[in-house]
Amino acid sequence: MEQSPALVAVSEEVVSCRACPRLVAWREQVAHEKRAAYRDHDYWGRPVPGFGDHGGRILIVGLAPAAHGANRTGRVFTGDRSGDFLFAALHRAGLASQPEAVGRDDGMVLDDVFITAPVKCAPPANKPTPGERCACRPFFQRELRALTGVKVILVLGGIGYAATAAELGLRPRPRFGHGLEVALPDGRQLLCSYHVSQQNTFTGRLTEPMFDSVVGRAMELARA
Repeated sequence: MEQSPALVAVSEEVVSCRACPRLVAWREQVAHEKRAAYRDHDYWGRPVPGFGDHGGRILIVGLAPAAHGANRTGRVFTGDRSGDFLFAALHRAGLASQPEAVGRDDGMVLDDVFITAPVKCAPPANKPTPGERCACRPFFQRELRALTGVKVILVLGGIGYAATAAELGLRPRPRFGHGLEVALPDGRQLLCSYHVSQQNTFTGRLTEPMFDSVVGRAMELARA
């Protein structure tokens, strides 16, 4: 799979970033203390770059790494229940090589999809501050510019939607909702889904058929 030099450069800079003292302290504290279930794991404990097909037509945007998920494994949406839900759906759709993602070296390959987040470090209580979001913004902007093949941007959750809409200059911004579609002036499509968080999937707010439908719609729009 061909690599984009621009995306490779962004990823390298992301991994070495120490711009936000609170986030640096938190991600490293979590990596040192660890969760009991992962006591024998070697935590990543650094910012997490995007992952996937550099020439993909579908971009999936989350929010930030999970403390014991991507902050542990070093790959976005990998190693937690949210990622389990997401990658299983991508595998059912033929966009992921396997249904489970457990670590950077598990052999996972994405086809026609790239996944990223506007915030690259795991934040305390899953809530980055406005200043932290602003510090990460240039990385997200560069990813958006470098992903020249993207035709559909699938955002997961209202916060990711707001961040993405701001970068795309979407004003006025339609109210977020599951299944919302917005045709962008440049011809791309913005598509929304509830986030694949445990809070949503365990309560039934977001079900597998609901998410499969949104992923299928993203594929339909990307191939139009």
